[in-house]
Amino acid sequence: MEKSDTNYYQRWRLAKDSLARFGVIAGGLSVIVALVLIFFYLLYVVVPLFRPAAVEATNHYAVPEQTLGKTVLLDVEEQNEVAVRFTDSGQAVFFEVATGKLIANEAIKIPEGSNVVSFSQGSPISEGAVIYGLSNGQAIVVKHQYKITYPNNKRLITPSLKYPLGEAAIVIDDKGTALEKIAVKIGDKSSTIVAKTADKVRLLQIEKNQNMMTDEVTLNRTEAVLETTAANVAEIYIDKEERNLYLVGKDGHLSFFDISDKTAPVIRQNLNVVAEGAKITVSTFLNGDSSLLIGDSTGLVSQWTMVRDELKRPAMQKLRSFKVSEKAIAAINPEPRRKGFAAIDTDGMMGIYHTTSEREVLKEQVTKALTVSAALSPRANSLLVEANDNNIYAWTIDNKHPEVSIKSLWQEVWYEGYPKPDYIWQSSASNSDFEPKYSLTPLVFGTLKAAFYAMLVAVPLSLMGAIYSAYFMTPMMRLYVKPTIELMGALPTVILGFLAGLWLAPALEEHLAGFFLMFMLLPVGVMAFAFAWHNLPKRILEQIPEGWEAAILIPVILLTGWFAFAISVPLETALLGEPLRDWFKNEWGIGYDQRNALVVGIAMGFAVIPTIFSIAEDAIFSVPKHLTVGSLALGATTWQTMMRVVLLTASPGIFSAVMIGLGRAVGETMIVLMATGNTPVMDMSVFQGLRTLAANIAVEMPESQVDSTHYRVLFLAALVLFIFTFVFNTLAEIIRQRLREKYSSL
Repeated sequence: MEKSDTNYYQRWRLAKDSLARFGVIAGGLSVIVALVLIFFYLLYVVVPLFRPAAVEATNHYAVPEQTLGKTVLLDVEEQNEVAVRFTDSGQAVFFEVATGKLIANEAIKIPEGSNVVSFSQGSPISEGAVIYGLSNGQAIVVKHQYKITYPNNKRLITPSLKYPLGEAAIVIDDKGTALEKIAVKIGDKSSTIVAKTADKVRLLQIEKNQNMMTDEVTLNRTEAVLETTAANVAEIYIDKEERNLYLVGKDGHLSFFDISDKTAPVIRQNLNVVAEGAKITVSTFLNGDSSLLIGDSTGLVSQWTMVRDELKRPAMQKLRSFKVSEKAIAAINPEPRRKGFAAIDTDGMMGIYHTTSEREVLKEQVTKALTVSAALSPRANSLLVEANDNNIYAWTIDNKHPEVSIKSLWQEVWYEGYPKPDYIWQSSASNSDFEPKYSLTPLVFGTLKAAFYAMLVAVPLSLMGAIYSAYFMTPMMRLYVKPTIELMGALPTVILGFLAGLWLAPALEEHLAGFFLMFMLLPVGVMAFAFAWHNLPKRILEQIPEGWEAAILIPVILLTGWFAFAISVPLETALLGEPLRDWFKNEWGIGYDQRNALVVGIAMGFAVIPTIFSIAEDAIFSVPKHLTVGSLALGATTWQTMMRVVLLTASPGIFSAVMIGLGRAVGETMIVLMATGNTPVMDMSVFQGLRTLAANIAVEMPESQVDSTHYRVLFLAALVLFIFTFVFNTLAEIIRQRLREKYSSL
């Protein structure tokens, strides 16, 4: 009976051992599988960012109503269902995008006895405005608009024309001289028209004034003549704010005027924008009207924008260029909502580019004939190309993430309106002309900066504390100290971040001098206490149990710190006459943000200390006693034994503690989220804020649209954090294993 019971318990023990072994194996494999699945899911979300665009031909058909004249503009409404063809005879032909079927034909109300001489399209901000320049010195502005209704639950788009400045033609030149070139900018309260005649360039501003009592609207005119050679003007462009005027010359020159004062335009710059021997073939505004795209006879498209020179004066600067082919550029169509454009050469080769990312996302042959006109839809997902074979070719475009490239993510980029290239993260803004900036460099920099300052605080305190606790402290005192410090690790990081942001940051700002003074007074205070302790009577010293001396230092340290903070404000006033933070700014030019890296270093260091301390202390305490006893027996002092035997033997565990603490600091979210100000700046100053990868994901992921570029870039940030942690931990494990092999023989 006893033998059978023994066999039963042995079988049960073996079963439990097998079950535990399989459980551990299954748990370990599950962790590995989970990490692999996370990696591939992140990769699955991120990969579409770098896929090239794609186009597909959907149809081609004869140009609708060819007898009504040559096309001067093709345009498509937002739903990609209705297109319009403005002709040189003053006709607006509306037709179906898919089939070319005529929908409506409406004549522009051009005065009798005059004919069309010039034509220009307003920018997208003008909501479809175009202007016709006439042979009698007059002009007429018209908008094409589209009304959407749903009869019988089916969408119906009805096109029509509107005259924003009235149906009567506007007199530009009272002498009746033909308007050879013309441009218009329609605003809410004012509109600006610039026209070129045979010998002059004229500017006209029309302001709307509405009577508050009668609602009657009157138009006030302001006129001026520009001092420039009219014969050289090939194209005219007015920016969206009606402050800057650009005259593109036939010989490749660009003249830049300041027209803020409409009565006295001032020329700011005159420069050549193409290479010697090349000619400008086509030009247009990039979305936002801040940059000009210049296409030339060599197949090059260059981007020119206004920046401030060394004297803070506005000047045109070439930012970048794109090579489409060796043939002349025939058409450039900017995307209405992004900083991209499509350029087509004279052989029908089309290239689609994004200016900021400097990325060529597509190159495709869209027609084999010479391009007459092209239209890119408002959503940039449809393209119409009219060729000189009297056909219109319709294409669909799949180009979802052109803003992202290796350069835009990791290198300096020259954004519109910035004085120089820079690393910038700014994913959203309040205006429609905003250009998203997705540089991950400042986020990675902020992550490393926060981890660096946190480790600068945590490593010395935790390792020194671990050494003292494991090797010098009495067992009874260690029994209280070690659990207390480990209990600090249970504090929620959101509480630490809350305290850091709402209490620590204002306290440090007010007592900044006290913080630095504390580092000078603490050694003095401890040394003074040690001297006093050494000279105390023996009867008093014998009352303190051996090993508990460190506990008496706690009130000394607290009193010294309190004293440093208490005298900081009077000391600043007496020595500097102003707070230390203001003195830094005024004397050294060092700015101070209330929520900065110093606050993060203290708060996150406090959060990391328990992790490093606990692992390092266990590693030091676990060093075999025969090693320390043998060292002491051979005549080594306690400190020699610690430095040359204990720390070397425990070095793998200490290194692991530091690396785990670093991983905790790199991945920390709530503390940096609440205590840094979340400013994505690249400044190593301890007084400046930062933004980390983890905090950025936490802040912006809830507001990002699923599958948008912003959404996928945030997943890319998560992938970068994942790879960084994986690579760093792998290298750390390799180093730890080598340390373990090296010192295992001790």
